[in-house]
Amino acid sequence: MAADQRPKADTLALRQRLISSSCRLFFPEDPVKIVRAQGQYMYDEQGAEYIDCISNVAHAHEQNQVLNTNSRYLHDNIVDYAQRLSETLPEQLCVFYFLNSGSEANDLALRLARHYTGHQDVVVLDHAYHGHLSSLIDISPYKFRNLDGQKEWVHVAPLPDTYRGPYREDHPNPAMAYANEVKRVVSSAQEKGRKIAAFFAESLPSVGGQIIPPAGYFSQVAEHIRKAGGVFVADEIQVGFGRVGKHFWAFQLQGKDFVPDIVTMGKSIGNGHPVACVAATQPVARAFEATGVEYFNTFGGSPVSCAVGLAVLNVLEKEQLQDHATSVGSFLMQLLGQQKIKHPIVGDVRGVGLFIGVDLIKDEATRTPATEEAAYLVSRLKENYVLLSTDGPGRNILKFKPPMCFSLDNARQVVAKLDAILTDMEEKVRSCETLRLQP
Repeated sequence: MAADQRPKADTLALRQRLISSSCRLFFPEDPVKIVRAQGQYMYDEQGAEYIDCISNVAHAHEQNQVLNTNSRYLHDNIVDYAQRLSETLPEQLCVFYFLNSGSEANDLALRLARHYTGHQDVVVLDHAYHGHLSSLIDISPYKFRNLDGQKEWVHVAPLPDTYRGPYREDHPNPAMAYANEVKRVVSSAQEKGRKIAAFFAESLPSVGGQIIPPAGYFSQVAEHIRKAGGVFVADEIQVGFGRVGKHFWAFQLQGKDFVPDIVTMGKSIGNGHPVACVAATQPVARAFEATGVEYFNTFGGSPVSCAVGLAVLNVLEKEQLQDHATSVGSFLMQLLGQQKIKHPIVGDVRGVGLFIGVDLIKDEATRTPATEEAAYLVSRLKENYVLLSTDGPGRNILKFKPPMCFSLDNARQVVAKLDAILTDMEEKVRSCETLRLQP
C-alpha cells in the first residue's frame, strides 16, 4: 500500500511505534495527515485544502540528472551561487561556507568566532533557539533550561521585547536600554575572568515570540561585544531571503551602517532542499584558514545544492516575492490591527513583511499571556482549515510565517476565520479569562 493511501490511524500508530515522541507533531490530539502541497496550500488524505500559515521553508531536477558530487571538485555552480549571495549582502561579508542545515551553519559560526577571537564564551538572548546540535543547545535558553541548564561559558541577556520586557514602548530609548543590558552581562562575565567570543542573535527572535528589536539595538550591542574582543553573529535562518519585505536580510532593518561579522542562513535558502550557508568577513575567515584544518562537507556546496540555491534566488527575483512580502504583510498587519481594536484578547500585533506575531493576553494592565486561549484558538482554526502555531515563553503568540506566495486573499480568509472564532469565544465565555481547553 502506498504511504499516501495508508489510513491516517495506521500512519499515526506506525509513527508512535517507530519515531521518538520527542519528534513532535503539530496538533498532537488530532494530527493532520498531509499528502501533498502546492504553494501556500496543503492537502490532507481526504483532499481537504488548508491555508498554510506555518511553513517558512517551502528546485533542481535538471542538475540532479547531470551531476551531483562534492565541493572538492571544481564546478561553476558553487562560485556562481556564492557570487549571487554576495550581491545581496554588505561587501564586508564576502567569504562563504556551504552546509546542509541551519544547525550546521550555527555550529560552524561558533567555531569561526572562537578561532578568530581566541575566546570561548557566548552571549545570547533569553528564550533564543539556534539549533539542535549539542553545541547549539548550550547557547539556546529555549532548550537548555529544560535540559542540563546553563553552562558557565554562556551568558544570557534580556530579550529586546518592547511589549513584555523591562523596557517597553513608552521608554524613550529602548534600543540603548537593552544594549546596556548586554554591556552589563559582558562586564559581569569579565569580572569573573571570562572572555567573550561572540554574541549570537536571531535577527528577529522567533521562538521568543516574534520579536522586532528596536532599531539601533544591534549596532550598539556590536559595539559592546567588539570592545570585549567578540564578534556579532546574525542568525538569519528563519527570517532571511526577503521575508521581511523591506530588505533581503532582517539584520538590515537595524540600519545600513550595521554589518555583522558572521551571518548564518538555512531553511528557505533551499526551499525544502537541505542547504545552508555561513557568510563571514575576510578577517574571520582567514583566522580559520590559518589553523590549517580543512573544512569539508560532503553534500554542502554540491552542484545540486548550489543549483537549488540559485533557483530559489531566481524565483525570488522573477516573482518579486520580496515586494510581495511587503504588500501582503502590510495588508495582513492592517487586518490584524483591526482585530486588536475589536477583541480585547489581542494585546499586540507586531511584525514586518511576512513575519508577524499576535500577542494574546488575559488582561490589558498585566499583559498576562492567554496561553490556554491561544491553544484553543489554534485548534479551532485547524478545524476551519487554517494551520497556525503558537510560540513565545507563554505559548500565547500566534505566529505568522507563511510561504512567501501567501496572497492578499489568503490574508482575508485567515483573518475572517480568526475574527469569527474570537467573536464566538467572547460570546460563549463572556471573558477570555475563563476559557479553558476541554478534554
